[in-house]
Amino acid sequence: MEKMLAVIFDNETKAYEGSHALKELDADGSITMHAEAVIAKNADGTVTVKQSENIFPVGTISGTAIGSLIGLLGGPVGFGIGAMGGALVGVMRDLNVAGVDADFVDEAAAALSLGKCEVIAEISEEWVTPVDTRMEALGGSVFRTEKKSFESEQREKEIAELRAEIEQMKAEYAKARADRKAKLKASIDKLNAKLQAKLDQAKQRSEQIKQETEAKVQALQKKAEKAQGEIKATLDARIKRIRQEREESEKKVKHLLAMQLTEAAARLEK
Repeated sequence: MEKMLAVIFDNETKAYEGSHALKELDADGSITMHAEAVIAKNADGTVTVKQSENIFPVGTISGTAIGSLIGLLGGPVGFGIGAMGGALVGVMRDLNVAGVDADFVDEAAAALSLGKCEVIAEISEEWVTPVDTRMEALGGSVFRTEKKSFESEQREKEIAELRAEIEQMKAEYAKARADRKAKLKASIDKLNAKLQAKLDQAKQRSEQIKQETEAKVQALQKKAEKAQGEIKATLDARIKRIRQEREESEKKVKHLLAMQLTEAAARLEK
């Protein structure tokens, strides 16, 4: 099961020890760590990246779930209120990319007070005990949440709403007076362009997720080749699960694109 992990430590030294402990758990197969960073809280409320690992398949900070989560943790605590301003769109985008909800970010951000450090990581784990035991022994406070496909769910909702609005506008166009048809047609064209942009974004994001997933799988396969017994079985199961999740995501995008092609073909026949 893929999760986002945040562990709060009292100082930078302990945070590095926590980071090292996670790497050891990754090495012995207890977890699989896909990306990781150590951050610290600044006096102005922003965060600084103290350490980020490039040895993992999704290691670069920019554009990843970890990068989005770092940005969120450096933002205002209390997204229920703070996100109501002009930053709402950016906040929601980062939440979707990170695959977390606002409650998780609020808790992790509130615990990251001035002077403290936090290890954040994207991991696969079946049991919480290995991580919790090691982190608690170092004085770390653990926050975790299962990664979810908020991004694809939100996009599907937006696309469905746009399609419904287009159909409603078309029905009105069919009954409208001649002097209204031009304006209604312009509105329909604008909505269709917006819909196509959403579909293009879905396709682009699907390709990005596919590349990231394949990188994760390749890293796990290398570990599995060297492993034996229960550890190998665990790694093989993680590979299978990650691939299944990617296939489900691809099916949704293909369905959305197929619907658009069908609708375009129907328009040509009229």
